[in-house]
Amino acid sequence: QVQLVESGGGLVQAGGSLRLSCAASRSIFINVMGWYRQAPGKQRELVADITFGGRGNYADSVKGRFTISRDNAKSTVYLQMNSLKPEDTAVYYCNAKPPFDNYWGQGTQVTVSS
Repeated sequence: QVQLVESGGGLVQAGGSLRLSCAASRSIFINVMGWYRQAPGKQRELVADITFGGRGNYADSVKGRFTISRDNAKSTVYLQMNSLKPEDTAVYYCNAKPPFDNYWGQGTQVTVSS
């Protein structure tokens, strides 16, 4: 079993920045790591994910503002969020997909005030 520990959420004004981090509890091979978010009354949606080789994939709503990166040696994924908007307010969940498995973090709240 692997636990994902997230950090970096909080309250920020519109236009500000936050950086989320997510570390796996042990070093394992993880094909894809990513971030999802869920706003009140909405379904969970993909924000961005990144392959082991470093290829990133982004939701249209965050392209040009968010950057995903990872440190494979530390089994850690990061999400740098710039130019934040009130509509980015949500609980952000880390996700890790090792071969034949799927893990979720506990979620971290991001609130963007207008």
